[in-house]
Amino acid sequence: SPTSSYSLFSIMEEETVVLIVGAGPAGLAVAACLAQLSIPYVIVEREECSASLWRNRAYNRLKLHLAKEFCELPHMSYPADAPTYIPKDQFVKYIDGYIEHFNIRPKYRTSIESCKYDEGTKCWISMAHNMDTSTSVKYTSSFLVVASGENSAEIIPIIPGLDGFPGELTHSSRYKSGATYSGKNVLVVGCGNSGMEIAYDLACHGANTSIVVRSPVHIMTKELIRLGMTLVQYLPVNMVDTLLVTMSNFVFGDLSRHGIPKPKIGPLQLKSETGRSAVIVVGTVRLIKKGIIKVVGSISRIKGNIVEFEDREDFSFDAIVFATGYRSTANIWLKNGESMLNDDGLPKKKFPNHWKGANGLYCAGLAKRGLAGIAMDAKNIANDIVATIESISGQTRQ
Repeated sequence: SPTSSYSLFSIMEEETVVLIVGAGPAGLAVAACLAQLSIPYVIVEREECSASLWRNRAYNRLKLHLAKEFCELPHMSYPADAPTYIPKDQFVKYIDGYIEHFNIRPKYRTSIESCKYDEGTKCWISMAHNMDTSTSVKYTSSFLVVASGENSAEIIPIIPGLDGFPGELTHSSRYKSGATYSGKNVLVVGCGNSGMEIAYDLACHGANTSIVVRSPVHIMTKELIRLGMTLVQYLPVNMVDTLLVTMSNFVFGDLSRHGIPKPKIGPLQLKSETGRSAVIVVGTVRLIKKGIIKVVGSISRIKGNIVEFEDREDFSFDAIVFATGYRSTANIWLKNGESMLNDDGLPKKKFPNHWKGANGLYCAGLAKRGLAGIAMDAKNIANDIVATIESISGQTRQ
C-alpha cells in the first residue's frame, strides 16, 4: 500500500505501484481494472471533480452519440432501464456510481508538474502540486498511466483579425445553451458533432446561425452508426461502409449542394485511420436544407465584426462559437515519454497497439476511440501490469 512521509522541505513523498494521471473516464476505468486485480494505485486529478469535461465543459443537450452498449466502462453496465442514448446528466450519474462501486478515491486539485523515469531506481518520479494545501508531492511508482485525455486544452485557430472582433468569442467547452443568443447573428466554427449540435441548439433558440464547413464530413443517423458498429463485428469494414454511405444518401440526399461534401473513404474506415468521427445529426441537416442554418466556407480574415470568407462572401456577426476541438497536454509534464507519444501528445503507434510505451509507461483514452476504446485500453493496461509484476516476481524467485 502507498506510504507517505514529509521531508524538511515540506515535500510529501508517496510510493505506489501505479500512478494514474487523470480522473476522467479513462483514468477511472484503469483504476477499476487495477482494483479488480488487487494492484495498488494512486489516481490524481488537477480539477476539483472526476470527469470534469462531462460535468463542466459539455453543453446542456449533449447525449452520448453511440448506443449504450458501446459506451460502458469495464466491469459495470448501465442500469437496465437506461435509455439507448445516455444523456449527459445520466452519464455523470453512472460515473459517480462507478467511483463508489470500485471505491476509487482520486486526489483532486493535484496537478502533475513533471514525470520522469529514473534509470537508477527503475521507477517513475512524478512531482505534483496540491492546490488545496499549496504543498509539493513526490510520487514514486513502478508504472505510470497517462489518462489526462485528448481533450485537455481547447484549440482556437489563428485567424487574422480575430483579436479585434468586438463580439462574444467562446469555445464549445464553455457553451451551455443557445438561450442567451436569441436574435443574434452567431457563427459556429467547426462541423464535427459538437459544432453541428451547437448550431442546431442556437437555431432552436432563435439565433441567426451560420456554420463553417471546411472539410468533407459523413452525415449519419445514430441508428445507422449503431447498425454499422454491430455489423462490422461480422463483416468487412469496406462492405459495411458501402452500406452506410448508400443508406445515408437515401436518408439525406446529396448534401454537397448544401455545402457539405462527403469524404472519399467510408465512415468506419475514416474513423479507424484518422480518428475523425461521422457526424450524427440531431436535426441540423433539416434546418440547413430549409435555409434556417447557413453553411459557409473557410474564414479568410476578420475585420471588426465582419467575417470574410474564402469564397469572397462576408457577413456581420455578434458572436463566434469555436467547436474546433482540443489537444493533449501530456507532453508538457511527461519528460521522457517519447517511446509512446508523438509531439502532439498522442500515441505514436496505431490502434490497437498504441497503449504501451517503455519502462512501465502506458496511456488510456488517447486513441480517439471513445468510451469503447477506453475500456479496451484499461483492460490491456491492467493485465499487462499484472503480467509484468508476475514476471519480475518469477525472476526474483529464480
